[in-house]
Amino acid sequence: MILDLKEFIVEQQEVWREFEALLDAVERNPTTTMDIEKVKRFHHLYQLTSADLARLQSFASEPELKQYLESLIGRAFGEIYESRRKPHRIAPLTWFFRSFPRAFHRRIGAFRVALAAMLLGCLFGGAALVIDPGAKETLLPFAHLRGDPSDRVAKEEQGPNKALESYKAVFSSQLVTHNVRVAVSCMAMGITFGIGTLILLFYNGVILGAVALDYIRAGESAFLFGWLLPHGSVEIPAIILAGQAGLVLAQALLGRRHGVPLSGRLRSISRDLTTLIGGVAILLVWAGIIEAFFSQYHEPMLPYSLKISFGAVELVVLALFLGRCGNPRLVSQDTERA
Repeated sequence: MILDLKEFIVEQQEVWREFEALLDAVERNPTTTMDIEKVKRFHHLYQLTSADLARLQSFASEPELKQYLESLIGRAFGEIYESRRKPHRIAPLTWFFRSFPRAFHRRIGAFRVALAAMLLGCLFGGAALVIDPGAKETLLPFAHLRGDPSDRVAKEEQGPNKALESYKAVFSSQLVTHNVRVAVSCMAMGITFGIGTLILLFYNGVILGAVALDYIRAGESAFLFGWLLPHGSVEIPAIILAGQAGLVLAQALLGRRHGVPLSGRLRSISRDLTTLIGGVAILLVWAGIIEAFFSQYHEPMLPYSLKISFGAVELVVLALFLGRCGNPRLVSQDTERA
């Protein structure tokens, strides 16, 4: 049987709206009770929506509509099978090691766009320095990056910064605060339909590309990677993940097709959005600690080979964590074996 998608959506959207309204009423007042007729109607709508979602699985298009229906089914499932006699237990480890990477995989398309924006910025920043070396004064916002890289390396390798030694904890908290602010801005700028998010990602990529090329051309590659990798292997992916969250928000704001209301679209992404930004915050806390207590120490105190190896291991672990813990194919295979 060939399904006329447009006609199907027009016919069924009233069912979905009624189902959503019932769910909203139950969630607003968890202690409410329904009479037998309402229970039957709720169950009937649950079955209809589940069947509609199953019929849509054969279509590669309509991801927003599928996510909306999945959200309705998930909420209804929780209401039907919830045990109100047992207190809700917070499981932070389960949330971080399961929910976070799964949310990442569900929104992998937005991550790819965010990554592309960052990489394009890196290419632009590097190309700008090749074309006009004087552009460094304009491109780089921090004074200590505008000077000659070799001079900075010589100064850093004279010994640890005495001022830094006296307030490592304060410096670490400042770094975490700054990085979280950048990440939250990347997500919040999704409200500009993703334009602000893409600009922030591109700009951060420009800075990264310009700094990297500047140090490489000066022959300071070992210092560059020993300085950036320990914290950057976590910090930079975290910023891209924040951009992913911003683009997910933008997608919900732009998805005006098929009569799915804005409230429904926002509700369908709310859990993934909060999960992504919560995971990003944890990653940035780690990156800030590493930057303050490890990245700022250079040769001869810490060999660059050790710092580069540490950063590379961090990057591999993060890639495996996001790639395997949330991969739906691997999760389903593990479930089948169990």
